[in-house]
Amino acid sequence: MYPDLNLFIDGQWRKTDTDIPVLNPATEEELARLPCASSADLDDALDAAVRGFQLWSLTAPRDRADTILRAAALMRARQDDIATSITLEHGKPFKQAQLEVIRGAEFFEWDAGEAMRTYGRIIPAAPGNKFSVHHHPVGVVAAFSPWNFPMSQPARKIAGALASGCSIILKAAEETPAGALHIAKAFEDAGLPPGVLNLVFGNPADISGYLIPQDPVRLVAFTGSTTVGRHLTQLAAQHDTRVLMELGGHAPVIVCEDTDVPKAAVSGAIRKLRNAGQVCTSPTRFFVHDAIFEDFASQFVTRAQETVVGNGMHDGVEMGPTANDRRVPALSALVEDARDKGATVATGGARHGDTGYFFQPTVLLNVPDTARIMQEEPFGPVAVVNRVASLDEAIAQANSVPYGLAGYAFTNRADYIDRMIDEVEVGNLSINTLEASMPETPFGGVKSSGYGREGGTEGLENYMTIKNVWHSASIA
Repeated sequence: MYPDLNLFIDGQWRKTDTDIPVLNPATEEELARLPCASSADLDDALDAAVRGFQLWSLTAPRDRADTILRAAALMRARQDDIATSITLEHGKPFKQAQLEVIRGAEFFEWDAGEAMRTYGRIIPAAPGNKFSVHHHPVGVVAAFSPWNFPMSQPARKIAGALASGCSIILKAAEETPAGALHIAKAFEDAGLPPGVLNLVFGNPADISGYLIPQDPVRLVAFTGSTTVGRHLTQLAAQHDTRVLMELGGHAPVIVCEDTDVPKAAVSGAIRKLRNAGQVCTSPTRFFVHDAIFEDFASQFVTRAQETVVGNGMHDGVEMGPTANDRRVPALSALVEDARDKGATVATGGARHGDTGYFFQPTVLLNVPDTARIMQEEPFGPVAVVNRVASLDEAIAQANSVPYGLAGYAFTNRADYIDRMIDEVEVGNLSINTLEASMPETPFGGVKSSGYGREGGTEGLENYMTIKNVWHSASIA
């Protein structure tokens, strides 16, 4: 039901002298013991990654793509086994975990195709001269993935690195290690050369502090909080190491007066509670026009109340627990602060049950700007629904936080859409849908939500360097 946990270094699985428990957040029971990498393990991973890069960077793009596609096919074939591991360690409903496995495979499949399309170009020059632009893999990548999507988040980084010709050392999340482990197993079975992909676990600060300053590391790829991202960026800057940062969000949803209220309200509540709200692109701050506010709020609250909460392995469950014991008191504090500042708790607002890390689907109405939740991402099943008098006010509210990862809108007016495309400060804007990205589209943020992009034709650029060649036919 749940895999034996090991490090994966230089094509070999290994245990360590130090391990920590991995818990099921729905039951609080121990699933397994997770080995933690020592400095000697990290040295071995670095040495292996250097050797892996020397081989993989010279492997033809089509051959790299073939290996990646074989691994992706294995992930699809093992969908149920991987999904079971994800549900046990993370808590999300099994059907959502199945979809995550497929999404992870799609990242690999897209980037495998892009591996064969990292084209350079020829620049016109005077007779006897040729200017050409070439793309080369950047080198060894140190990557850090979060716990909220155990399989698809590691997949983004591994796919980009391997498709570009880089080797990678991935530090996956301690709370949810099995998703990354299944990826490593698929690549082992697909014939990936040793050292190209290395998987380690352990104390995040210790591992990042050890790996990032190392000379072989040429790129740091991180998904997580803005606070940690800034720290890693500062550490990388001390060694002139490039970074790819996908950081926090606090996504606004602008609901205009012309929209289909039932569809917008129901889809908004469902998507807000997906993954128990533990999504960096989760729609959280709903700014609803006065003319439809009461109707929207009523239907949103009703759908939230109807959400089936429980163990993700049980049939019919729509929302599982939060991922760890830290989330419940953090969410409770945000709700109480909003209540104290004058917000209405329309539903939820407290822990759900007495076993597991469950939190009730929660909707806050008319939350004042002074409440913490208006600036702090809840990262849980808590939504804010506020009224606005105009599109001007909605856009101003949407842009009033330091974050700019994803934003959403419901409207059919072309003039509204045109304004929001130009004025809403996010890296990903979705209109009449709450899907933020696909493997074929670039994903990333602005402002304090990071920089660089994953996915799309832009996704591999972060993992590559650009070389300009000037070839003169004769010695000048």
